[in-house]
Amino acid sequence: MTSTLGDLARLVGGTLCSLSASEDAAIRIHGANPLADAVAGQITLVDSLRSMDRLASTQAAAAIVPLHATATSIPVIAVDDPHTAFEQVVRFFRPTRPIPRTGIHPTASISPTAQLAAGVSVGPGATIGERTSIGPGTTIHAGAHIAADCLLGRNVTIYPAAVLYDGTRIGDRVIIHSCAVIGAHGFGYRQKDGRHVPCAQLGYVMVGNDVEIGANTTIDRGTYGATVVGDGTKIDNLVQIGHNCHIGRHNIICSQVGIAGSTTTGDYVIMAGQVGVRDHVTIGKGAILSAMAGIVNDVPEGAVMMGIPATPEREQKIKQAALAKLAEMRKEFKKLQSTVAQLVRDTAQIRENEVQNGRMFDVCTVPDTKVL
Repeated sequence: MTSTLGDLARLVGGTLCSLSASEDAAIRIHGANPLADAVAGQITLVDSLRSMDRLASTQAAAAIVPLHATATSIPVIAVDDPHTAFEQVVRFFRPTRPIPRTGIHPTASISPTAQLAAGVSVGPGATIGERTSIGPGTTIHAGAHIAADCLLGRNVTIYPAAVLYDGTRIGDRVIIHSCAVIGAHGFGYRQKDGRHVPCAQLGYVMVGNDVEIGANTTIDRGTYGATVVGDGTKIDNLVQIGHNCHIGRHNIICSQVGIAGSTTTGDYVIMAGQVGVRDHVTIGKGAILSAMAGIVNDVPEGAVMMGIPATPEREQKIKQAALAKLAEMRKEFKKLQSTVAQLVRDTAQIRENEVQNGRMFDVCTVPDTKVL
């Protein structure tokens, strides 16, 4: 598949900028790739004015750049939003193939009491339990397991080997990637007669609309009620969300985050990679938890937290700056120790000399002592 540079500019609503725009509009483009991978005949992307100098070494025939970019050695298409424009171009050259509606595969195991709406596809080896209801346009891929009494909305996509335990409720347009486990028992035990006895696991998981849940992510069911994931929240791979958590709307939760039970987050919270959150903590709306932050207390609305244990960003940066100087400060401290020790020795020697010479006196009794 090929296109002219002029056609691509019209596709993205951009302005073609070059020494000879009329001639360069006819340049044939056969693909799109990032700067590091672009070859001759392809179009590439520069997403900031600071990076424009990187075009000097590219093999690409053209680039999509931000508005007000300076002149370059290759023609460029200037746009207001380079990433959105480049996505359009990539989709043009590598169009997404629609998921085929295959219907119900003969090897799928579906309970006779389950209810499947029009347009549902169930792949080979998938299982759907008793009394489960699946909305129109939903796709259950090969080997996925939907247990009893689940409720799935419209246009949900469940990828291979994902597991939904009984009673799980999924909203519309939710995407659950391979090997995710939704509704497993929470990690709750109590001691009885010297043994760990499991607490009740009688709740369920409720996922809102437009949520995406990454591969190998696990969300535990509530003890009695629901573990909740709010509308629009995006969860990366390898995330653990404990029982009774209430995750707000439009959260971003990155890889390897662990959230202990009964934690609540507000809307638009961001948790970067490997954040750890203790149980029964409240994270305020719009808070940002930086990578590897250890959250042990409530976080105020809009706060940016860093470090282990996590503290506000400014405080943590001051600590890190001090730590960076610790080796130098240690050397200076040892020098001061040595100097003070020498002063103590010198003072002791002076006192000893005064005693030996019979001139020892108490400065407190000396009249008219003046401080110079």
